[in-house]
Amino acid sequence: MEERLQKIISRAGVASRRKAEEMIAAGRVTVDGVTVREPGTKADVAVACIAVDGKPLPEEEGRVYFLLNKPKGYISTVSDERGRRTVIDLLPVKKAHVYPVGRLDQNTEGLLLLTNDGTLTQGLLHPRFLVRKTYRAKVAGELTPKALKKLRGGLELADGMTAPAEVRVYGTTDQGLVDVEITLHEGRNRQVRRMFEAVGCDVRALKRTRFAQLTLDGLKRGACRPLTKAEIASLYSLVEER
Repeated sequence: MEERLQKIISRAGVASRRKAEEMIAAGRVTVDGVTVREPGTKADVAVACIAVDGKPLPEEEGRVYFLLNKPKGYISTVSDERGRRTVIDLLPVKKAHVYPVGRLDQNTEGLLLLTNDGTLTQGLLHPRFLVRKTYRAKVAGELTPKALKKLRGGLELADGMTAPAEVRVYGTTDQGLVDVEITLHEGRNRQVRRMFEAVGCDVRALKRTRFAQLTLDGLKRGACRPLTKAEIASLYSLVEER
């Protein structure tokens, strides 16, 4: 059965679909020895010889899915040229082609998915599927009714208007910080921190507590577990074309 090349490359665990499209456009992919530059090109992996940078695609790996409770101090990449600790270091078994689904910055903790399923990753990160993420933050500054209205209605950042967010204030900590929960479906770089900065508040602690239907219930900081079949099916139900 013929499929788009970027889907085949992603499923083989070489790269995400978006990265695979870049590889194709750069002339790094061949089909039966012929360079292909059009991302929409289709091929049948059962009969065609597909190669990236001259190397045939590896046989498809079995799909693996991990839910990690990321601590602060780890970066959400597979490797780091500066030798910093990465989330891959926290997996009980090192998987060469497992990638984080999105990122949490080094000082943000909480729920992070890791998988070698490029198709699911692409869907969960695509803005049209509106996958919800919930964060718990401790912020310095005053969350006035005007500030809350801006957060809930959308506000202007350097990269454009944000979508409306759900915001719930729980109170004030002993340190005088505002304890607040925010849910959004976008995934811009450092978005939660920048949204609070835009209303005059400074995020002192940030933790992602929910991704789609998944939570950290029963999972200690720094620990991970495989997803259940029901959880995987639930994630796929969010990103199926309707």
